[in-house]
Amino acid sequence: MKKLFFIALLACGTLLNAQKNVFESSKFDVLSQDHHLLAIIPFFTHLELEEKISKEESKKLEEKEGYAVQDALETYFGLGKKKKKFTVDFQNIKNTNAILRQKNITYDNIDTYTIKELSEILEVDAIISGNLDINILLSKGIPEEFSFMDYILGDANYGRIGIKISDGKTGKLLWKYENEINKKSGRNTDDLIDKMMKKLVRKFPYDKERSKLKKNPKTD
Repeated sequence: MKKLFFIALLACGTLLNAQKNVFESSKFDVLSQDHHLLAIIPFFTHLELEEKISKEESKKLEEKEGYAVQDALETYFGLGKKKKKFTVDFQNIKNTNAILRQKNITYDNIDTYTIKELSEILEVDAIISGNLDINILLSKGIPEEFSFMDYILGDANYGRIGIKISDGKTGKLLWKYENEINKKSGRNTDDLIDKMMKKLVRKFPYDKERSKLKKNPKTD
């Protein structure tokens, strides 16, 4: 019984922490009412490995990690779409990246373009972007060494991830979520994104169930 109570307490703490790390613009409903198609762009990555590597190698690895998050998000949203979970569609990342290449927009210079410019180029209503600050290669997996106390206390910090949704017409930030990456976060990039987004089911702004509740709030 004590064990079940302890697990429930941990789950409650995780949920409260997820809610605390979520920002949503007060203008979200107004600015997103005509959103139908969103693009996911590669995440901006800052890598600080313990082992010494060249700047060129570091840049290549940062790019790889950034594209890995883009791919993992598409996988999650794709699976969710099959279950009819979302009110919007997501542009195929192969198409997103192909269009960017055609416009000579690369991982190295994409940050010089505004959200409005990228939305016009990709012909989407909003952009999903983000930042990844890590000290391991997340795409290769979190180290397997396991300590129960590390798990409970949330030690072994591997960095942070931030996900943003910005309106294409105005460029304004509509929604943001930030979270620490540790042994509880997931085994690799796909697992991290899957676990993180499942925690945010009712907090993700395009979730169908959430939209229903907002339109039809329960009254006593």
